[in-house]
Amino acid sequence: MELQELARQAVLQEYRLPYGEADGLPIEKPDYETPSELLDLVKLAVRVTGMDFGVINIITADQQHQIAAVGVDAGVCSREDSMCSRVFTSGSITAVADASLDPRFSDSPFVNGGIADVRSYASMPLVTEEGYALGSLCVFSPRVLGLDADQREGLEILARQVVEIIELQFRTRQLVEALEVVRRSNEDLAGFAARVSHDLRNPLTAILGYTELSEQDSDVEASGPAARYFSIIRGSASRMLTTVEEVLEFSRIGGAITRRPVRLTTMMHAVLQDVLPLTSSCDAVVTLQDAELRVDEAQVTALLQNLVSNAVSYSTPGCPPHIEVMAAVGDTQVLRVIDHGKGIAPEDRRRVLEPLVRLHRDGDPAGSGIGLATCARIAAAHEGSITLTETPGGGTTVTIDLGPA
Repeated sequence: MELQELARQAVLQEYRLPYGEADGLPIEKPDYETPSELLDLVKLAVRVTGMDFGVINIITADQQHQIAAVGVDAGVCSREDSMCSRVFTSGSITAVADASLDPRFSDSPFVNGGIADVRSYASMPLVTEEGYALGSLCVFSPRVLGLDADQREGLEILARQVVEIIELQFRTRQLVEALEVVRRSNEDLAGFAARVSHDLRNPLTAILGYTELSEQDSDVEASGPAARYFSIIRGSASRMLTTVEEVLEFSRIGGAITRRPVRLTTMMHAVLQDVLPLTSSCDAVVTLQDAELRVDEAQVTALLQNLVSNAVSYSTPGCPPHIEVMAAVGDTQVLRVIDHGKGIAPEDRRRVLEPLVRLHRDGDPAGSGIGLATCARIAAAHEGSITLTETPGGGTTVTIDLGPA
């Protein structure tokens, strides 16, 4: 099938119009609601030209579909009966004062009384940027009228606007469909990650258990090579199990949330209880600026725990970590976690928000690269986002938009 025909069918699908064989009736009224943007352009075309009626036609291999109409009901007719089908591939405006005197139209049922008694007629082809002729913007009247140069130019301008709206609406639908595909793909991926992580956790736990039992076996010399091998196995399995647990948590988080009023101090109390051994061992100082937020308490607590743990883990060697946590509520709810540690290079700030991305810098602690990706997912679930910037004087400032209050 030629590309022009595919383009016309795509437009009809966009406006939910049937595409198929005619049923023998000269005009069939489609069951759909005319887009207001197109209807306004047809109204303006009628007013500019002084005609009585106006339509936007999409012309396929065998039919003419009216997707917007003023003064008449939008309908479908055969391409053979259509007046516009005879000139819409010309690439230029067609305007006649009396169609009954024009050999191109005199035998049309829209002119000879079979369907209507059109006399004055003007149409401008609807041509896309790729050069595909979709149909026409058409105005007509039972009266004999002519168009002056300004009226012709006005009709040409309006036809270009019709094409822009059709293409914009078509591309918008394509984008919506693409986003839906991505959403379903992400859900499938999260489900797959959850299943795989769950399946891996049990054998890894078994490996750790048997390794510990082997290390305690009296037949294994504490200073021998077997003990060293078991220690390596236990360390590797422990790291893998931690990664599996984090991937499983990442697959669960986000999605549906339950917003409730909660104070930042309440969530930070739980966070500090969990990370207390980490903060105490390095004399970390955490300051807090409180506010009441409407968020999913469990998910935002997990977000804060990740960010505070990171701020401690990636602090500047030899300097006690100083972490500031603050919230502000306006048009949106904003959290900031500010540290004065190693910082993140500008070219890496977007990349580290992706799952399983680590920077592998000298002196950095071991990790899976899931934490910041989890934070980004929590922010997205709250209709917000997360950005990383440099703290004045060095370090990283994490700004989390948590959506409307």
